[in-house]
Amino acid sequence: MYKLLSGLSIIEASSFVASPTAGLYCAQMGAEVIRVDHKAGGLDYDRYMLTDEGRSLSWENLNRAKKSVALDLRSDGGRDLLVELARKTGQLITNLPEKSFLSHAQVSEGREDMVSVRIMGWHDGRQAMDFTVNAASGYPLMTGPEEWDRENPPPVNQVLPAWDFITGAYSAFALLAALRHRDATGEGSEVRIPLGDVAIGTVANSGAMAEMLYRGADRPRLGNAIWGAFGRDFRSRDGKRFMVAALTAKQWTGLVEAFGIASEIAVLEHKLGVRFTDGDRPRFEHRDELFDVFRTAAGQYDYAELERRMITAGTTFERYRTMHEAANDPGLVTNNPLFGPAPANPSGFDYPAARSFANMPEKDMGDPAPAPYLGEHSEEVLAEQLGLASGTIGRLIDKGVVATSDKD
Repeated sequence: MYKLLSGLSIIEASSFVASPTAGLYCAQMGAEVIRVDHKAGGLDYDRYMLTDEGRSLSWENLNRAKKSVALDLRSDGGRDLLVELARKTGQLITNLPEKSFLSHAQVSEGREDMVSVRIMGWHDGRQAMDFTVNAASGYPLMTGPEEWDRENPPPVNQVLPAWDFITGAYSAFALLAALRHRDATGEGSEVRIPLGDVAIGTVANSGAMAEMLYRGADRPRLGNAIWGAFGRDFRSRDGKRFMVAALTAKQWTGLVEAFGIASEIAVLEHKLGVRFTDGDRPRFEHRDELFDVFRTAAGQYDYAELERRMITAGTTFERYRTMHEAANDPGLVTNNPLFGPAPANPSGFDYPAARSFANMPEKDMGDPAPAPYLGEHSEEVLAEQLGLASGTIGRLIDKGVVATSDKD
């Protein structure tokens, strides 16, 4: 954890992936992020996969470095306390509906400089989640083997909820932008970020939307080949699959050197009347002929030798791993300064945890902070943020409006 956002307190009332991700990134940069849940846990509190003790590993990792307050959010008293906390800090991240007790109009009463960031489904208010907006984006019908039926191909859903994570990251950015505006003007802001707009907007920003409109049709499936450049998967003599990519002249010449195919490439260039060092276009347009040459060469080497040659030549490549292999890979995890120990995980399971993705060489990264137990900081936060006396908090606990740690 860095301390760049020290002194900033943020209330987070959220569930699932996008909204907790926004709070996580702020917490990893030093903000005090206070996640407020219903006292029995939010909708994602027991999200699969669970340990034998019933703790969600997803919840645990999306809520590292945060504080946890548990309230009876089905009661007026619990909802009022959440609204008070949001007003007191002046910053709110949520994915609760706008037409709820946590609307911007409600939380900004008496707090004109209130900044709320609300993650939504679609811009028109319809519900959405990562896998449904991905279906709308067109990407699932763009992937898959080339030989699949072009008239009625099946979709390929991505396993990673990428739109959720992109939305979470964008929400953290939007929050800090709104806070900077408030510092300059004193004005609060309501920021609404529809998940669907993040998806279709990213399609537009990538140039893919313009491409579809320009070509007047869909892009063909290319299997594992990279669109518009040279790159795809190959198999070594000993059966290892790996991915290579060449988007620059240096990367291309390195691959040719590593695979030992300079003469074959020269023959192919003469036959086709092109120079593959001229850029992406000739390499992409003649990819099938090039793939045949690379495929034959890859089959002549064991992967260890090919890896050595590709490293020496300065190429861009990586071997395919299962996720279990990746989680146990020394280069990716054990020897990577991104990861550190996370003591006292609520799950009781000891494993590496990620620090902030940002690497600031002159600043101490610190160790990753553990996730809280549900309700672990209820008393602390109500006392510090709202100035409630211990007796008042005790009575709220007795009434069931406030819950404390579920550790035991």
